Amino acid sequence: MHVIATAGHVDHGKSTLVRALTGMEPDRWAEERRRGMTIDLGFAWTTLDPGGTVAFVDVPGHERFVPNMLAGVGPVPAAMIVVAADEGWMPQSAEHLAALDALGVRHGLLVVTRADLADPAAAAELAQEEIAATSLGAVETVAVSAVTGAGMGDLRAALGRLVAGLPAPGKGPVRLWIDRAFTIKGAGTVVTGTLGAGRLRTGDELELTGAARTVRVRGLQSLGEAVAEAEGPARVAVNLRGVERDAVTRGAALLTPGAYHFTELVDVRVHGDPATDLPATLTLHTGSAAVPVRVRPLGADTARLRLGRALPLRIGDRALLRDPGRHHVAGGVTVLDVVPPGLNRRGAAAARAATLAGMDGVADLAGELRRRRLARRSELERMGVPAGGDPVAGEWLADPDHWAQLRGRLAEEVDRHARERPLEPGMPVEALRHRLGLPDRSLVEALVTPPLVVRSGRVSAGGPSVPAELVAAVDKAFGDLADRPFAAPEAYRLAELGLGPRQLGAAVRAGLVVQLADNVVLHAGAPEQAVRVLAGLPQPFTLSEARQALDTSRRVVVPLLGLLDRTGATRRLPDDRRTVITPGYDA
Repeated sequence: MHVIATAGHVDHGKSTLVRALTGMEPDRWAEERRRGMTIDLGFAWTTLDPGGTVAFVDVPGHERFVPNMLAGVGPVPAAMIVVAADEGWMPQSAEHLAALDALGVRHGLLVVTRADLADPAAAAELAQEEIAATSLGAVETVAVSAVTGAGMGDLRAALGRLVAGLPAPGKGPVRLWIDRAFTIKGAGTVVTGTLGAGRLRTGDELELTGAARTVRVRGLQSLGEAVAEAEGPARVAVNLRGVERDAVTRGAALLTPGAYHFTELVDVRVHGDPATDLPATLTLHTGSAAVPVRVRPLGADTARLRLGRALPLRIGDRALLRDPGRHHVAGGVTVLDVVPPGLNRRGAAAARAATLAGMDGVADLAGELRRRRLARRSELERMGVPAGGDPVAGEWLADPDHWAQLRGRLAEEVDRHARERPLEPGMPVEALRHRLGLPDRSLVEALVTPPLVVRSGRVSAGGPSVPAELVAAVDKAFGDLADRPFAAPEAYRLAELGLGPRQLGAAVRAGLVVQLADNVVLHAGAPEQAVRVLAGLPQPFTLSEARQALDTSRRVVVPLLGLLDRTGATRRLPDDRRTVITPGYDA
């Protein structure tokens, strides 16, 4: 299926032309038929040979209903511009054309109607000149009379050529902008819209903008018939399960869950009025949505828009800025960034303008990583960036140059920390995360390469660093106890030598001492030596017998035996005696 929107001044025969082409009545409401003008969007379809099925979105031409017109044109790739031979180019012809140009529509056909009332040549010549200056460029022209039927065969042939030149449909996720919502007895809420890309199936779960939950597709119709699935481009009606009619309005959208980023702030390139001349407030039209925006010019043709409500936008989306007070299309916009950086620092706006000047609205992974430095794959995909490549950690992707710089900085930070705090067993991962400005601990760990290692939540240069003064202090503490290997230096003696809690912790990690309790330390190797001594006692033995054999105090023997019990070198019996289990014990 192909979808084409009508465009043109009020009462130039758009609906009459669609009726003649399709045999269907596009004006759905009695008020429209009574007044003889399209107020809301109308829909009809026909089959071309060749060309296949073509659906028409018939839009209102009266200037009071331009927002309705934009809701119909927004999602459509081609337009049939209608000009009456007896009236020629008119104000709404110009505004509709400006809207098509702003939205970047590149495929169209000029139809001069009422050829039975006036010579179509003059109207065609002026219309062709106006159209050629827009994104549509030179278009084929057909003169017809819907009343007499003259030229209708030529029109059908021209429509066939038009649809043959339309680009292939996209294969992306679903984003169906809703242009109508109503209730059918026995079915519930039904919404309609133009499916530009993707595939819808009965039973699908979709995200409904403005709702706090997903919704399920109860049924689908396309061109008035029930279908199991529909693939864009297509006009579709979707019956939603469990959704109240009041919860759905024009401008909402049905989306593939998790596939789009909702944003209230976008940076855009403006095609039309200079960005510096734009009013502070305008209306942004995209798809069938119309939201108020505040405009902050950044460059000659770039601006930041703050949206009145969040919309599911992607890089490269086209939209339209309109001043409803002046009935003026200010221009089209191309979305350059849907997650732009803050502009809080002095000079940030000028720097951002320079960055935007080099962006074209084409989603590019290398460019996005160069600007963002780090980004999750899923976040990039929601922005519309095809996120290939290998992640550096989890789903994190990194700009190669930035990643190399981070690795160098991490090594510098670890080295600095080791110099400033030699008694600590490395720099904490969390401290490194903050120092490097990284959003995730896994990124810190991924940056660590030999000779650096991660051990117990700290990053260090391999084995523990043992300052010479620490070794000297330990040797001095135990020097006076050389003949009593199981005697622990007193707390005051440790303090005199500068062996406080931090120093003792470093000595334990370096393997210089074994800490049995607060301020109870033995020289390295003491537990193994104790096992050999205790193994020579009659088994089992008591705590008192162990104390005497080891020639030490109770404050040492109690925690020492507790250590040997925990490590399996000894076993404590119910009567509080012990037996050596592993004479070859090696802690």
